[in-house]
Amino acid sequence: MLSNVPISAIRAFEAAARTGSFRDAANELHLTPSAVSHAIRKLEDTLRTVLFERSARSVRLTPAGENLMRHTGAAFDQLRRGLEEVAARGPQLVRVHSAPSFAAQWLAPRLAQFLAAYPKLEVRLAASTDYARFSNDDFDIDIVYGPPRAEGVEVVPLPEETVTPLCSPALAKSIRKPADLVEQTLIRSDVKQVQWHQWFTANGLEAPALHGMRFDRSFLAIATAAEGLGVALESTLLAERELASGRLVAPLAGRATDIHYVGHRLIYPRASRQRSAVRAFADWVVAQLGGEAPISPR
Repeated sequence: MLSNVPISAIRAFEAAARTGSFRDAANELHLTPSAVSHAIRKLEDTLRTVLFERSARSVRLTPAGENLMRHTGAAFDQLRRGLEEVAARGPQLVRVHSAPSFAAQWLAPRLAQFLAAYPKLEVRLAASTDYARFSNDDFDIDIVYGPPRAEGVEVVPLPEETVTPLCSPALAKSIRKPADLVEQTLIRSDVKQVQWHQWFTANGLEAPALHGMRFDRSFLAIATAAEGLGVALESTLLAERELASGRLVAPLAGRATDIHYVGHRLIYPRASRQRSAVRAFADWVVAQLGGEAPISPR
């Protein structure tokens, strides 16, 4: 069957699926809309399935079309990157996946610095709780929170983070010693590896019953603490901007035992080691955190 499918038809399908329009695909491919429609119809006949639901004003992928687009989109993306690298024209794309709080609190605010340092590179950033699946070639790098689950990858632990109570300056006035936190509203981040009971134990205290606000992401806990609604037990790395601006303070700095741990790891497929764009991004992240370059050429 594959020998009966012309590349031109697949190209027309990919452009129409990506743009959501036969007319826009035609403009991109320098064809007429009828030529694009004819090519896709021929592809549907060959595959014996309907790829688009057609109406007078728009087209929409069917489930079969969505399935095919997952493969053709990735394939054409890979092809474009390869052609750009070989021709040394256009920006090289680095596709980055990240844990949401790291992306929102640390990575996204620094992307301008990276792009200024590497003007020939382009970054596509996605953030979700799902780990990147490198097997489908959607991403080049993943910055994960907690132990990585992917196989066949290189793992670079990022530098240790410091976890300490953080709150607004106004709230900090009533916190002089660890025991003072027992009377405060304690904000929890459910997915955090370091929880309040561990902090209280580290400071020789019994953890109180917690009835405060709970969130599933650190960036939400940090934002809530900055609004003065309670005390968050959070990473000073993730709260770096709020601490620098004075919206958050560490009321027990130097007066309590902080917890230090490796929370985030940078992972990438071993096959990516030689890609200069991937290497540059990974090296930059680690250097920004004060670590050693992870995948510099040997």
